[in-house]
Amino acid sequence: MKRFLGFDLGAESGRAMLGTLADGKLELEQLHRFPNEPVRLPTGLYWDTLRLFHEMRHGLHVAVSERKFELSGVGVDTWGVDFALLGRDGALVDNPRHYRDARNNGQMERTFAEVPRSEIFAATGLQFMQINTLFQWHALKQAGSPALEIASDLLFIPDLFNYWFTGVKRAERTIASTSQFYDPVGKRFAAALLERLGLNPSILPPLADPGTLLGPLREAPDVPLFAVAGHDTASAVAAVPARGDADWCYVSSGTWSLMGVELAGPIVNAQCEALNFTNETGVEGRVRLLKNIAGLWLWQECRRDWAAAGQNYSYDDMGRMAEAAKPFAAVIHPDAFLEPGSMPGRIAEHCRRNHQPPPQSAGEYCRVILEGLALRYRQVLESLESLIGRKLSRIHIVGGGSRNALLNQFVADATGRPVMAGPAEATVAGNILVQAMGAGLVRDLDEIRRVVSDSFPVTVFEPRDHAAWNAVYERFLKIPCS
Repeated sequence: MKRFLGFDLGAESGRAMLGTLADGKLELEQLHRFPNEPVRLPTGLYWDTLRLFHEMRHGLHVAVSERKFELSGVGVDTWGVDFALLGRDGALVDNPRHYRDARNNGQMERTFAEVPRSEIFAATGLQFMQINTLFQWHALKQAGSPALEIASDLLFIPDLFNYWFTGVKRAERTIASTSQFYDPVGKRFAAALLERLGLNPSILPPLADPGTLLGPLREAPDVPLFAVAGHDTASAVAAVPARGDADWCYVSSGTWSLMGVELAGPIVNAQCEALNFTNETGVEGRVRLLKNIAGLWLWQECRRDWAAAGQNYSYDDMGRMAEAAKPFAAVIHPDAFLEPGSMPGRIAEHCRRNHQPPPQSAGEYCRVILEGLALRYRQVLESLESLIGRKLSRIHIVGGGSRNALLNQFVADATGRPVMAGPAEATVAGNILVQAMGAGLVRDLDEIRRVVSDSFPVTVFEPRDHAAWNAVYERFLKIPCS
């Protein structure tokens, strides 16, 4: 029996999860959970990284000092794209910004004025989103940021926490691949691209692959810390319970939905650029050809808005209301909603702009969001199939969103493909099993997936009413992403 501690930080909360590996099966236990709430200051929207690290240290204390566990490893995964800047003394020179900060608005176009879009894609193969690290970094440069002028190191968020735990500065490869300055063909940072934009690639640390031993913890020197798949989606994809064949795609479902396939190498061509897909790195150097979709963020924002007005709905309440609501009351494009605030009002305005009556109840809002996600999944699925030149026969949905049975059924109905839902804890399972691979207890990615398949149940949703979704899909295709 071996025990590992996985820190999994998402856009809403973070957790310290204990993973126990015994007899080829993995058991998970939550030791500590804590909120991850951004902080809005007059200068912008920031992550509270010091508070997050404090909570992670408490999770480690619970495992080692209170529960007296002997740990075989620790690993950290987080969301992608965001970063911290350190000075020569190793201290933060500014608080890390949140990817939804308004500073990013319009930055892609300002960057394209210096290096054309097509040349950036040829160098990086990454989906264009204004939140990507390249545009955030370039925004700092164009604003004459004092922090950037004195920075000696740029660390992505999981790499920052790894550094604070161990004193070792590395750029874990899967998180680096979310930046839009990582070359998936050459498997290195796209230094020439950075230099053309006046950005200094020398502040980037050496790359490290998932499973690399970074060093012992400063506070618990007998405990090793491994670079896991630091991008939470990469950890989740590693734990998709698929075996052997290649006719499946995945959706890592949570605040964001990331939908894609796993390939041996990247696809960097004009069609991929036109469809705006991304080539990110996974475990064992696999390529995650995927697209970012807004995800259950819309549900989270509606729930927050309603709670502020005194209507406190649980996610279970929202699911029941959605199921009881009128089908297809309106059709929305979920990717039209990137920024926080006033989500029900913004959905209503989106409907009016597109000549539709807005939802009339909380239940209709909830249902319209889920239907919009399912329709968007179908559109992305068809694009994926056109890119790889083959049909995908089933969809694996993993992550917290896999618990949303109504969404899973809508996806099966909209796409006409069976949906295999679970595990909900795919990200943590991937985190811990990559640690186990680094420790020599798990052989490779195929064995990781076998362990996941043997350890966690999967629920199958078969298509029930595909024909009814076809006409609605034609309506969806006419809705702009704005």
